[in-house]
Amino acid sequence: MSVSTSSGPQVETNPRGIPRAPFVSNVEEYLDGTDSSVESTLNKFQEMIAKYRYMELNVQNRRKGLDEKIPDIAKTLAMVEFLKDRREKKLGKSVKKDDEDELEDDLDDDEDQAADEAPLTTTFELNDTLYAEAVIEESDLVYLWLGANVMLAYPLDEAQALLSSKLAGAQQSRSNAVEDLEWLREQITVMEVNLARVYNWDVRRRREAKAKGIEEGHEV
Repeated sequence: MSVSTSSGPQVETNPRGIPRAPFVSNVEEYLDGTDSSVESTLNKFQEMIAKYRYMELNVQNRRKGLDEKIPDIAKTLAMVEFLKDRREKKLGKSVKKDDEDELEDDLDDDEDQAADEAPLTTTFELNDTLYAEAVIEESDLVYLWLGANVMLAYPLDEAQALLSSKLAGAQQSRSNAVEDLEWLREQITVMEVNLARVYNWDVRRRREAKAKGIEEGHEV
């Protein structure tokens, strides 16, 4: 959703296309340039503020959803990496290539090796207060919920790549949402200042016109 400011020059926008609010430095010049009345200008500014606030609410909801989604993706990715790490160790492959010290410790630690070879048991939630214990069978596949009651099986490598991509995308989207919120708050502030400037200018103009009329009446 965009906020239309005028049909004149190209309006500056942020990377997501949210337009910058025009700052009214001189109310009289602005009104002459737009050929608009004070009332229509105030109504237009109020409408623009309402649009910015509507976009702000949408972005806030999107960020809130991402705040809930990102930890879930991160936990799922960590579990897939754990299963992949365990599977590769069992097959005698080298893992943890980015941390040589950790690799040496794992190879020298008999207890860790014994733990890798033991059956993997876990608990899963059946209901709010009901849990069951299960033994996870060794496999090169993992099942991922994709939403809308859809579950697909992926090889561990593909699952890791998919979740890593989704996590990076969600984190970028959250960063964009935070940036958009800051931008929108700035534009709302500018429009509120514009609204106050036009209103105060009109009040002064009316007072001056009224005072001038009184003075002219006395002169007569």
